[in-house]
Amino acid sequence: MSHSPSLQKPQGSARTIFNVTSGNFLEMYDFMVFGYYATAIAKTFFPGDNPFASLMLTLMTFGAGFLMRPLGAIVLGAYIDHHGRRKGLLLTLGLMAIGTLTIALVPGYATLGAAAPILILLGRLLQGFSAGVELGGVSVYLAEVAPKGRKGFFVSWQSGSQQVAVIFAALLGLLLNHLMTKEAVTDWGWRIPFFVGCMIVPFLFWIRRMLQETEAFSQRKQHPTMRQIVRSLASSWALVLAGMLMVVTTTVMFYMITAFTPTFGKTVLMMSDKQSFLVTLFVGVSNLIWLPVMGALSDRIGRRPLLITFTLLMIFTTWPVLHWLVGAPTFARLIEAELWLSFLYASYNGAMVVYLAEIMPAEVRASGFSLAYSLATALFGGFTPAVSSYLIHATGDKAMPGVWLTFAAVCGLIGTLLIGRMVRQYRARHSAAPAGASV
Repeated sequence: MSHSPSLQKPQGSARTIFNVTSGNFLEMYDFMVFGYYATAIAKTFFPGDNPFASLMLTLMTFGAGFLMRPLGAIVLGAYIDHHGRRKGLLLTLGLMAIGTLTIALVPGYATLGAAAPILILLGRLLQGFSAGVELGGVSVYLAEVAPKGRKGFFVSWQSGSQQVAVIFAALLGLLLNHLMTKEAVTDWGWRIPFFVGCMIVPFLFWIRRMLQETEAFSQRKQHPTMRQIVRSLASSWALVLAGMLMVVTTTVMFYMITAFTPTFGKTVLMMSDKQSFLVTLFVGVSNLIWLPVMGALSDRIGRRPLLITFTLLMIFTTWPVLHWLVGAPTFARLIEAELWLSFLYASYNGAMVVYLAEIMPAEVRASGFSLAYSLATALFGGFTPAVSSYLIHATGDKAMPGVWLTFAAVCGLIGTLLIGRMVRQYRARHSAAPAGASV
């Protein structure tokens, strides 16, 4: 079986990282702009007399895209584990592009009626199906091409590319709000970021076509079939569920400080659009700085010390920080609170992603990683904006998102402890494990 264009060892660390994470940028950019412009999308596709109900429908549509992730993780993950990392990453990029184009072009409710929100939902579901394996495919690729002792640093750029998307989307939001009136952005200007995403797709395809297959995949003599992959995933269910608990922490935290921040700043703290986008920009820069730093630190001191330390910090500080913020909300306090949450997120995620890639069995590394990641995102992370809005609405307490963050951190701590125990038991049973085994 040929996995063109090459079976050579991938070349150039910086170039390899850039080439593989470029499509990951588009995946996260498309998801972010939907969250950023949730209020405008609500008015376009879910009009009604109750602004809260319209916003909730939009946020639930945002979350619905994540429900397709587990299916994408299994189907596309099996494709990647069988046909190769490179082919799978090209396929996911194409599917994401189709979903984005759908959202950009569909007329509003006033033109199409009920068909408009249905088409938007279908676009989101296609995006979610693609994204179900995008993160896993990129993480596994980076883990397999990383030099010895640098896996944490390499894999951290999977999340790093997402932060570039956050920064780019926030800058574009600031530019639109500077050049256009608020009414124009709400009416039609929100579509511009989606068109921008579509315009860069050909460039990203060109970059990803230059990817070479990983040496680790090419050297394997047998590649499992779909049935074998599903059977292996079923036998590793405990590991996948424990991994899911770990991912709950990172995905809830990420969507809280990025996708929900503009909505939280505008509708809860009564900040201006420009202020909310500026805070999001600061968060993206902070994440981009801390992720590779903490990924590299995990290479030196180990993954578990960072995972345990930062889940505990999240448990004890997230609600107090948000309570302090909403007690006297100011632009400066919002920045300080978000930067602290950014530090916690990036420090945990820098160790978590590579750890998850390392402990998955080699024959189902892409599908196992993706399934754990997508289950957490589908059940918890993707609905973070909707859950946070509901908690505030139901209790009247603007700091309630901090309770959701605390719950997510507890999940991560439990998952880390469970996986540590599983790995120790596995090593005890397989002290002479065959080459290629991964725990």
